[in-house]
Amino acid sequence: MSASKPQESGEVRIEPSLNKNEAEFIAERRKSVLQSLKKLQIECSQNEVPNIALLGSGGGQRAMVGLLGSLVQLQKTGLLDSILYLSGVSGSTWCMASLYQEPDWSTKLETVKDKIIQRLSGPGVSWKEAFDKLKKYYSRKDYFSLTDFWAVMVITSYVKEIDEHTLTEQWSQHSKDGKVPFPIYTVIDKKCKQRNNGDPWFEITPHEAGYSLTGAFVDASNFGSKFHRGSKKYQQDEFDMLYLQALCGSALADEVEIKKLLWQKIKDLFKPKETIFQESRNEQHERRLEALESRAGTEEIFAAGFELRRGEVLLHISEHRQEDPTAPASDEECYQKLMNLVDMNLSALTEEDPSAFDESFRTLKDLSGGQSPSGELRISEFKLDLKSYTMDVCNHLKGRIGWPFDAWKSIIKCMNQWTWGRNYNFLHDMTGEAVPSILQETETRDFEDAGLLLNSPYFSVLRKERNIDLIISLDFSEGDPFMTVKEAAKMCKELNIPFPEVNIPSEDVKKPKDFYVFKGKNTPTVIHIPLFNMINCGDKIEARRKSYKTFQGPYSAKEITDLMEVAGKNITNNKGKLVEQIRAAVGQKGSRR
Repeated sequence: MSASKPQESGEVRIEPSLNKNEAEFIAERRKSVLQSLKKLQIECSQNEVPNIALLGSGGGQRAMVGLLGSLVQLQKTGLLDSILYLSGVSGSTWCMASLYQEPDWSTKLETVKDKIIQRLSGPGVSWKEAFDKLKKYYSRKDYFSLTDFWAVMVITSYVKEIDEHTLTEQWSQHSKDGKVPFPIYTVIDKKCKQRNNGDPWFEITPHEAGYSLTGAFVDASNFGSKFHRGSKKYQQDEFDMLYLQALCGSALADEVEIKKLLWQKIKDLFKPKETIFQESRNEQHERRLEALESRAGTEEIFAAGFELRRGEVLLHISEHRQEDPTAPASDEECYQKLMNLVDMNLSALTEEDPSAFDESFRTLKDLSGGQSPSGELRISEFKLDLKSYTMDVCNHLKGRIGWPFDAWKSIIKCMNQWTWGRNYNFLHDMTGEAVPSILQETETRDFEDAGLLLNSPYFSVLRKERNIDLIISLDFSEGDPFMTVKEAAKMCKELNIPFPEVNIPSEDVKKPKDFYVFKGKNTPTVIHIPLFNMINCGDKIEARRKSYKTFQGPYSAKEITDLMEVAGKNITNNKGKLVEQIRAAVGQKGSRR
């Protein structure tokens, strides 16, 4: 496929240029930016308007609330309308998803902010809503992964809603005259990250999804659909905003903590035993009716109704009497085995004594052919054997199971294999040097939280064709407040991407200030703003960090308003410095012309 050939919506686009729709929106947005600069008493021509990108780092709900507080103050100080792009990682994307629900949100931000706070501090999504949503994901997708479960059971606990709008639907309600910054959501390609090869940086905009540095994209509505050699072969439903927030925000803590949380969430979701059994019976009933419909008329189905229900009862009784180990498991047997697997895996993560589960291992034969581990089990042996044992049990539980046990098995398998964000690979079997071979070789790709590689979306805005002059990086990370900007500088040097040198005074690592500027020759200017610093926290930085850890439950209304105030001070305290750097960016752009 030619790299210069314009592509249709059902084809892959491999070009370094901006998407046509993005370019048109940006042209209109730059007109709004020009008017904003005039209000800030910054004189320039339309050609001299600097391209400014605002970055929100990851950090769970801390990042979500911190970005909201920062944007509110940017709007109050008259600086928000100077922002061309808004790009986020992880928790910052949760804020973005909430904002862009509202048509032209930047024109009524105070009202939108109040609405978001009310939702975040209100009641959560019910068990039934979450369970029903999980069924939709499981039944409608070719590839089901932990991202779907994470969306339903974790993201909803923070954002307190199930947003089923798609990104393209959400964007369609915004005016085309550039009243809001252009949004860019970011994730990474897991295999590229693991191999340290190819292009891990993946962006999702209202128009396209694809690899930022390679320049390979598909329409956002086609992300997840099946492609072969650059042409769409099969249309998958477009992802919704809940799934997008889960795709972007799945690195709230280290892997062990996530696994503990997820195993517990699995247990919580499937704990209502009678409800699970009823769901299973409903599913079996529907399947049998469908089977009858395929070979009988309506009158025959009605006549067969009594026999069908009678048959279900007899089948249920007979299954409890079966002794054939190869026969389909009954609901009760299946439920107990899967719940045992959950408890076993939880105990392995919490370093509990595995001897309580020794009987389960001893009485159930190793389904791969040998004997299960027996006798005294050490923690290390238990963990080693448990992984293969978990897969064996899941593979053994086949036959008449159905919803929701099939989904339960799939989730456990995904946990065992640590499968996140699996989707069809739109670059599968592409030809040509423009696409790295690693991106072509598999039918599927796994995507995950970009914070696992770099906790700020620098590489989405560093695409050459976006011509960014000034980056304002709001850093809500946990730990080293300069890690993101230092890592970005290091990675850009390795990739020969223009980026200023980053030198941080050693005394600032533990006592950061609230405003840093990094400049270089023929590079964008980078402003770095740590959330907690000596200016807005004084000597209570550590206390603030402990109050707003990444891995903690949803914030209360007071915690939300307090954190928004802290984040907002970083903007109001530095309005003059921000205006100064915007003015300097205008001058630099003019001199380059």
